[in-house]
Amino acid sequence: MRHLSDKIHLGRTREHRYAMLGNMTASLVMHKRIVTTLAKAKYARRFAERMITFARKGDLSARRHVASLLNDKTAVKTLFDQLGQHFKHRNGGYTRIIRLGPRVGDAAPMALLELVGFDDVPAAPAAEALKVSKSRLKAGSKKSGKAASASKNQASVVAAPVEETSSGEATRENESKNK
Repeated sequence: MRHLSDKIHLGRTREHRYAMLGNMTASLVMHKRIVTTLAKAKYARRFAERMITFARKGDLSARRHVASLLNDKTAVKTLFDQLGQHFKHRNGGYTRIIRLGPRVGDAAPMALLELVGFDDVPAAPAAEALKVSKSRLKAGSKKSGKAASASKNQASVVAAPVEETSSGEATRENESKNK
């Protein structure tokens, strides 16, 4: 019988799952929003809300417990110093999940997991990339082959450092004449 087995395994071992959830929660604390698959977002939401509840307590044992799970000292400090105070008078519901649509490569349903109350934080670049999906092949076909290679050569010449010789001439000019 399968009593009390409500957790989703996500195709990972226990150690891998906890490491992934700790890293996702640390990223959520530092950036205030992350883009991930819907299944991971739903599972990470439970984990992140528990960590924020510990941060609301603010005592030493809660800090040590969160530090053992997150493995990122700056995320733990941010969680207890800023987010614990931010959510001090809120009883749960610290995060929200916004569905974004399918991922281009494998059509996995994607979601934006973000902290409530941080709407002024700019959107993640991955979320904007999902909304405006352009083919990389179409973007590269605008330039012809010769024009693309000419622009690469010009960029490399411009980026080359200029060194002066004893006669006062730049070595880049000498190199371009020798070619």
